[in-house]
Amino acid sequence: MNVLLIHGGLWDDMDAPRFWHSPGVVAGLAARGFVVDAPDRLARASSWEAEVAHASSWLSRGPVAVVAGSNGCTLGVKLALTYPLLVSRLLLAWPATPLPAPSVPSGLLDGETLRGVRDAELASLRLPVGVLRAVPENPVHAWRTADALLDLVPVAVELPGCTEPPRPTFAADLPGFVLTVAEFVENR
Repeated sequence: MNVLLIHGGLWDDMDAPRFWHSPGVVAGLAARGFVVDAPDRLARASSWEAEVAHASSWLSRGPVAVVAGSNGCTLGVKLALTYPLLVSRLLLAWPATPLPAPSVPSGLLDGETLRGVRDAELASLRLPVGVLRAVPENPVHAWRTADALLDLVPVAVELPGCTEPPRPTFAADLPGFVLTVAEFVENR
């Protein structure tokens, strides 16, 4: 199975090596036999549409299970909506809570539960969706966002939460996170 990892961040210096590679997520999933891609998102994108256009080539191996983290959850949802035949499963990990961000273009901040996505779009998702909350809760990844996703997406299931990979404490959560992703992707 092919797994596409979409890192978080929004108009900052976050990238795939810092979010997925250095914390061991890519290696952990590859060791379990998955073909893993963890490319960099479009830096300082002007719109979510520009992000989707940039990311469309990532689906060339199709169909893929998408694991999206933090603000990358918006891109994961947008890819699933735009390319429903190429995204087989969607795991929304540590979904970002929309907070004011004055230096970010307003088009990237518009939306409801998730930036850039209308709640009606979330409710239209029909592929398997997993939601993984940040533990412990924090203002950027508030549990109310995960709760809202679980309420809005009719097929969503809650998965065991953990800290986010850029945090040093994620090392203790890595084995459990890799197992959670593997089981979700393999539909166990």
